[in-house]
Amino acid sequence: MATQPRVNGDLNNTEVLRITREILADPAYTRRTLAITQPDDDAAIRANYRPFLQPDQIANTDWTADLELSTALKMVEADLSRTDGERLKVSYSRLLAFEAARVLFRLGCDVRVYDPTGLPMKDDVQHEHHKVRELRDLSKWSDGHVWVSPEQHGNLTAVFKNQIDWIPLSTGSVRPTQGRTLAIAQVSGGSQSFNTVNSLRILGRWMRMFTIPNQSSVPKAYTQFTDAADPADHEAYLRAEGGSRIVPSGNRDRLVDCMEEFVKYTIVMRQHFDLFNDRYSERVQVAKRAQQGEKERRAKEEAGQEGNASSMASASLVNGVDVGGL
Repeated sequence: MATQPRVNGDLNNTEVLRITREILADPAYTRRTLAITQPDDDAAIRANYRPFLQPDQIANTDWTADLELSTALKMVEADLSRTDGERLKVSYSRLLAFEAARVLFRLGCDVRVYDPTGLPMKDDVQHEHHKVRELRDLSKWSDGHVWVSPEQHGNLTAVFKNQIDWIPLSTGSVRPTQGRTLAIAQVSGGSQSFNTVNSLRILGRWMRMFTIPNQSSVPKAYTQFTDAADPADHEAYLRAEGGSRIVPSGNRDRLVDCMEEFVKYTIVMRQHFDLFNDRYSERVQVAKRAQQGEKERRAKEEAGQEGNASSMASASLVNGVDVGGL
């Protein structure tokens, strides 16, 4: 039922308000709950992180059970139906990374996707952690990187930044990222943004990498991928191309553009890695270290000669008597 707002002398400029529509409560959702049941819940999470839960005898009859929440319940129910109740387990940045990897693999690239699960928070202690070593070894092995991050709170996530923080600018004479090419992409839950790719571009420059001019930013990522498919239903699985695939769109075309450009830049620049690693400032430092090493070597030689002369002089004296001429 539509109602006309009251003007009341228009003291609050209510005359410009839109006509509102009354949303009626749906009695079918009275006392209905979408709460995670104990059999479906993780026992450890339930024990450690849900101290607010009451026994069913109380929860089913307390004041929260009587709340009229039909509209919100409908929205949540529709969302759970759309995502099959797995929304929190879907990583759209991972899905985008997989699509990028498939394009690169088609182009003959040796693609390896790093899984940051288990990577510890950056510190100065766990350099020998197996996930840290894996990340650094992959970076040293690679000719180029593809960085894909979700955007949260207007920028890249801590999970992604933590991976870059574990890659040193140099390890002895080895630079794990210098001179390599870099492609960047982001996924967003809302409207299109470029904050994350801009931050990734800054990070790439700091890591002395060559970031390609093109970039991919996928807005409303939850609308850009097909539903997951059940491998057990072979025909449906084939029709869905395995499920969770990026839908045909300008966003998909831009991703392909980025991967194609990335491969071209890598081919052109890979043969010049040694050239890009040759830096004037580093040559100056190497020369200074060489000069300092030469000075230290000469100082040791001179100290050794003076020590030999002193030993010879002391050897010619016996109880203070010069026996050198005897």
